[in-house]
Amino acid sequence: MGAWGELAFDNDTAHDWAYELDEVDDLSVVEAAFEELETVGNDYLDQDVACDALAACEVLARLLGNFGYQNAYTENVDNWVKAHPLEPPPALLKRARDAIARILAGNSELRDFWDEEDGAAWRKTVEDLSQRLTREAR
Repeated sequence: MGAWGELAFDNDTAHDWAYELDEVDDLSVVEAAFEELETVGNDYLDQDVACDALAACEVLARLLGNFGYQNAYTENVDNWVKAHPLEPPPALLKRARDAIARILAGNSELRDFWDEEDGAAWRKTVEDLSQRLTREAR
């Protein structure tokens, strides 16, 4: 994984995933990211699958108005969100929160990757993302 920071779009995998949004006008790409993660079950979770799921969570948080951060790496997603003011269904938001819990739990390559480093900053950004999925828009 080409990671250069702790934020969800600070890696090549999530950055590439974001361009899939350009092909849709609905949340099918977001749903597909969660389906891929859910298919893994309790088996070892590949970091690319986890990165895609975190990127999908960011899309939902932004649709709720909880952008958290914006930078050059989020520009494509931010533009898509502005052009597609969709309301995420509660069931999809629950899947997003469950995905985050799964990524933070054991048996996750992405978590293992960050645990090898000082993973506190990464964990903090993921926990912030989870909160942005549950809060009212600011």
